[in-house]
Formats: sequence, C-alpha cells, structure tokens
Amino acid sequence: MSERPLTEHAAKNREYWDRQSDEYQARNAEFIAAGMSWGLWQIPERELNILGDVAGKDVLELGCGAAEWSRALLAAGARPVGIDNSEKRLEWARKANEEAGVEFPLVHGTAEKTPFESGSFDVVMCDWGAMTFADPFLTVPEAARILRPGGLLAWSGGTPWAWATYDKTTDEEAEALRADYFGMYRWDDPEGAVEFMLPYGEWIRLFAANGLVGEDLIEVRPPEGAPSTYRSEAQTTWARRWPMEQIWKVRKA
Repeated sequence: MSERPLTEHAAKNREYWDRQSDEYQARNAEFIAAGMSWGLWQIPERELNILGDVAGKDVLELGCGAAEWSRALLAAGARPVGIDNSEKRLEWARKANEEAGVEFPLVHGTAEKTPFESGSFDVVMCDWGAMTFADPFLTVPEAARILRPGGLLAWSGGTPWAWATYDKTTDEEAEALRADYFGMYRWDDPEGAVEFMLPYGEWIRLFAANGLVGEDLIEVRPPEGAPSTYRSEAQTTWARRWPMEQIWKVRKA
C-alpha cells in the first residue's frame, strides 16, 4: 500500500511522534498492555460495550501506536488492521506482534487519507490516537468512506470541556473557563504536536453530512481512585466532576 501525501499538521505530528515514541512507550506501555480498554483510565471494553461482538469483523484501528488494541481484537476473533502516522510507533507494534507470535497488517499512513478501498471495514475505531491528532473534517469523511453500510465508527478522545478549561500556566484543567467554546478547532502544542477538537454541535453536523448517525456519546467518569499514566491525581479528581474524556459511537446509515 503506497502512502499518500501528508497535510502540514500531519507532517508535524509525524515528526513529534517519531521523536516521542520511545519515551511514550516507556511511560505507558505497561498501563495499556492488555488492550481493549478505553482511554485515560483504561476502562475495559467489556464494561463499556462500545464495539460489541467483533468476531469475524474487519476492524481498522486509527492511530494504532504499538497496536495493543489490535492484538486484543485479534484474540477476540476480529480481523484487525492498524494504521499509524509514525513509523517509530509501528516499530513497537511489529516488535510486540513478533513477541506475541501474531501477525496482521500494519500500515504507515495518515487517517486523513487512507490507502483502503471504499467499504473495507465493519468497524473503524480509535482510542485517542488519530482522532485527536488528525483534522476531523478529513478523518470523519474518510472513515465514512471506508466503512461498510451499517458499520460502526467509535473513538475516544478529549472533550470541549477540557479544552475550554485548559490552563496553559499549570498544564491542567481549571475550575473556570480559560478559552472560548465557539471556534475551537486546532491547538498547536509548544512541544510540536497538533491536536483538534470541535464543539458538540459541529461534531453532530459533521456526522450527518457524511451519512453517519449518532448512537451514543459516553462522557467518561473515572472510577474513584482510578490510576492513569496519562493524567495526574488532581486531573482525575477534576474528571469526576466534569467530562475530560468522551467516547463517540456513530454508524453509517
């Protein structure tokens, strides 16, 4: 599969993740090793039931990183494919697959313009990953294109709440608004990454414009004392009061 040209922000994110890959793996690998657990606090799929029964389904993981989800999906009977913008992240995926004695396609490319044929997948999913670091006005139409009729798009990521309360001086969420809600779209991290977010209404209109119907929006509330290698204890406490993480379920009509 040949790679497609990158957008400006995808090129920045590729450089960022190639540079950060080893540090990210050292900090988070043990926490997320099991796969099929969602987000900042790794809440198991069996509790949330986002994807349902995946046995026999073709599943694409957008921004697969070291492919923890894809290996777990394979064990659950799915036919997974992983795609990631960072070759360094895919090196970790290949190493883990070799150690586990498993094999499935791992594609170096962007979720904004994948090399897959239309109607290739029953499920397109993402645990943060590409839906955080790629432009939603490109990823949502692309996901709709490669889904089969009735197929599911499901992903976790940040929330407009977290964006609107983010305090640059503390690098954490505040208990008061710090940014406008209307107009949120792109944030350039000083360390080099580019992230994206939309207000809730814009997400819904974007789905509808691409033939996707919303099924559920889970506003994740971490259990009391839930551990995380991604957020501090103070942030986890914050997230028990306001939504820091969301999981969308939308289906191709």
